[in-house]
Amino acid sequence: MNLIIVESPTKAKTIQRFLSADFIVRSSFGHVRDLPKGKIGVDTENNFEPKYVVSIAARKKLAEIKKVLPKAKKVILASDEDREGEAIAWHLTQALDIDKKETERIVFHEITKSAIDKALQNPRKIDMALVNAQQARRILDRLVGYELSPFLWKKVAKGLSAGRVQSVAVRLIVEREREIQAFKPEEYWSIEALLLSLKDAANPFSASLIKQNDKAIPKLGIKTQGEAQAIVDDLKTADWQVASLEQKDTNKYPAPPFVTSTLQQDAVNKLHFSAKQTMQIAQQLYEGVALGKEGSVGLITYMRTDSTNLAQEALSTIGKYILDNFGKDYLPEGARIYKTKSKGAQEAHEAIRPTNITLEPNKIKEYLTPQQFKLYDLIWRRTLACQMANAVIGTLAVDIKAQPSGSKNNYLFRANGSQIKFDGFLKIYEGKVQENILPALTAEEKLDLKELKPDQHFTQPPARYSEASLIKALEAEGIGRPSTYAPIISTIQDRNYVNKNEDRKFAPTEIGITVNDLLVEHFPEVVDIKFTAHIEEDFDRIAEGAIAWTEVLKEFYEPFKKNLTAKYEEVKKQKKEPEKTDKVCPKCGAPLLIRTSRFGKFYACSAFPKCRHTASLEEKTTNQNGQITELFCPKCVEGKVVAKRTKRGKIFYGCSRYPDCDFALWDKPTGQKCPKCSSPLVESKGGIKCSNKECDYKEKGAQKIE
Repeated sequence: MNLIIVESPTKAKTIQRFLSADFIVRSSFGHVRDLPKGKIGVDTENNFEPKYVVSIAARKKLAEIKKVLPKAKKVILASDEDREGEAIAWHLTQALDIDKKETERIVFHEITKSAIDKALQNPRKIDMALVNAQQARRILDRLVGYELSPFLWKKVAKGLSAGRVQSVAVRLIVEREREIQAFKPEEYWSIEALLLSLKDAANPFSASLIKQNDKAIPKLGIKTQGEAQAIVDDLKTADWQVASLEQKDTNKYPAPPFVTSTLQQDAVNKLHFSAKQTMQIAQQLYEGVALGKEGSVGLITYMRTDSTNLAQEALSTIGKYILDNFGKDYLPEGARIYKTKSKGAQEAHEAIRPTNITLEPNKIKEYLTPQQFKLYDLIWRRTLACQMANAVIGTLAVDIKAQPSGSKNNYLFRANGSQIKFDGFLKIYEGKVQENILPALTAEEKLDLKELKPDQHFTQPPARYSEASLIKALEAEGIGRPSTYAPIISTIQDRNYVNKNEDRKFAPTEIGITVNDLLVEHFPEVVDIKFTAHIEEDFDRIAEGAIAWTEVLKEFYEPFKKNLTAKYEEVKKQKKEPEKTDKVCPKCGAPLLIRTSRFGKFYACSAFPKCRHTASLEEKTTNQNGQITELFCPKCVEGKVVAKRTKRGKIFYGCSRYPDCDFALWDKPTGQKCPKCSSPLVESKGGIKCSNKECDYKEKGAQKIE
């Protein structure tokens, strides 16, 4: 008997289908060892030696695996193919007391029979360079968090925490907010002419003023209403005539297949999923979904990747599907090969794609949750589109001269038309193409003016970050890697450093701004964007075996620790005096004050500690009803699930229609129902479970532990 160990029970169930009776597959339920909770767990005096412990939750699973070890001829570790998966494999050998030299390590991009068979034929040993890269990240983040957080407790407020990469994300959001606050709008005007062709009087079209007296008018060229009105008055007596026409066809190319960051961005923008929700659903699609009698099937390739590469076998299958279903016009002459732009990308990996392109979303819709269907459909269409022919867009640029009678001035307007001549990949995947069909015009043709429209505009401040644009910025700066984007965004919200407004855009909280400013001033290396990107590159070099992981830690930690020690004496407590109010305490009648904690502002009795009355007070930057999620209330299905805080600061989840709907849970709903009792499923520390206390349904392996 051969024993295969994977992370999740769902993945184990899918893999078992493809194997003979000689194999048995067991799940570890994610990480089995980690740094201890409640203490630093790293010996900084002894070359950063970590003190790993086996979690209580993992002990039972390890005991079950140990029972079958004596019967196993061979132990095969099949955790995910990234650094996290490699570390899980190594930790298993340590926790199970197996010589890693006597184990086999297999990896695969997809959970299909052919991929599993190929992996079993090509086993390797655990790659300690990948393990060390993961260890370096974990230990460095632990050092920053456990060393810096107590400093924040002492200087700002108890309970605060700092993270190496998360603090950089907060800095981006704070700096964008300050750009918005400092922005001063500038007024400018545009002038549109609504014109008619004498041959087609039923179809007026618009043209924009682009030149005056043969000089181009810049965006802010017309600054006031008076300037705009002077031009409009001058044009009232103008003759209008087509000066030139330029017609051409342009190719619109499909976007590359999804990598982790672009999948998260599209899921945010098109499906309104959070990055965390996207990765949870993608994990389910990757590990396997039961498709009726066919059993559990892995529907997509591995979803933590920064490579746009597609396997040759997949390219052939996709090409055949396009030819059979759309015809030869929709198939390019050769397969499209996309070059990965992400820093540190591993070309040996694959992009995110369906494991079988013929599994059309609508064919398997009945077996998927609504969220699973939407995400699978998005991935399926993007993959198909990336190998389809270009769309052909016919464009027409018409320059129109306007010559006022008796005036020395002359003006040039431009009308731009566009028309889809061949839809190509747009047949399957939505693109940003809007048709604007102009009437059939000819050179020197006279036109009639129907209306002149001067429009006032103001320059706009930079937009706040959404989840999609924040992920894009982090990736562009080289901050984080595919597995870290979702946890970064979840963490900065959980710590109450940023909140989402009604438009799903991030704004920093007051406590977030305070912590950021302190870190920027006194610990610039922690929140320096270029330095953080440099550390990421060092992790990549560790993974390549080019440098020792302990050297990277030493280079960062020694100056960091020295600076931290000095700052305890140098930095004064960032204490804010409480704000006075005209409210009185309902318990003792003393005046109420507004104080600030890590959860934000709150009312507190001025008679403290004799009176300990407190009451919640939402900050101006937050929604008055709490932080609105994208999930519909599972009880009334009309309201949205809202994250709120109790008087003591504990988070709970309720309905935005309260008090009309009294839905409330301590754990966050996933948006899915329990397959046993139909109660809402929720996210807990142990994984996904049923919210019904009388139901024992759990999916501990449904989400990967970051």
